[in-house]
Amino acid sequence: MRIARLGCLLLLSGLAFAAQAKMVHKPVEWTLDGTRFRSVLVYDDAVSAKRPALVMVPNWYGVNDLALTKAEGIAGKDYVVLVTDMYGATTRPKNDQEAQAAVKPLYGDRSLMRKRVSYALDQLKAQAKDAPIDLSRLAAIGFCFGGSAVLDLARAGADVAAVVSFHGGLATDNPDLAKQIKARVLVFNGADDKGTMPDADKFMDEMRGSKADWQFVVLGNAVHCFTETDQHREGCAYDERAAKRSYRMMGDWLRGAFTNTP
Repeated sequence: MRIARLGCLLLLSGLAFAAQAKMVHKPVEWTLDGTRFRSVLVYDDAVSAKRPALVMVPNWYGVNDLALTKAEGIAGKDYVVLVTDMYGATTRPKNDQEAQAAVKPLYGDRSLMRKRVSYALDQLKAQAKDAPIDLSRLAAIGFCFGGSAVLDLARAGADVAAVVSFHGGLATDNPDLAKQIKARVLVFNGADDKGTMPDADKFMDEMRGSKADWQFVVLGNAVHCFTETDQHREGCAYDERAAKRSYRMMGDWLRGAFTNTP
């Protein structure tokens, strides 16, 4: 009877511990060129082991509840994810018009985009003193506008193992920057994405001119926004099949990059 009671107590204590475990949302703030940025570090505190860390740049709506939910799904028990503010703490677009206004200065000045996303990587590294981050395994992922941003991080010569772009813009202001790429580059775009695919040939020529280990994956029947669960418009729509396939390939790509295997 005592053994049974002891077993019950251990089970209940284990359940209590599991209930306490949760996804941490830790604000991470910094100031760059007089602008204050407010990002969020996301990870599962049920796991104490150090793990790879990702700079994640969301779509053009920036840091919001949907971006944080996506980061939780990606982080799981495998990654620490910095959901990165590229606009500044006072800019949180609520509609397409506001989002377009927010990204315009960054698309208009790609050196500014590279500077901000590179600084975000530095801030992610700085979190290793408090969060379970393995500094030897760093990467960056981005969605739509965020895909453009992480490709520019790679072009800036960032010392990360990999960058992964989902339905991101492929154009660059300077194709020669690709010669600086150190990361493995994985890019996913929908075959029917009329906004990004016109730049596909130029992007592949850019990659051919680099020394990067790169893959360009075209997902059949998919349009823009295929990972964005809230989008169901013509030309910008969630596609469960394309999303799941691309996430699975991302996982394989990151594992290979972190272990330096094919």
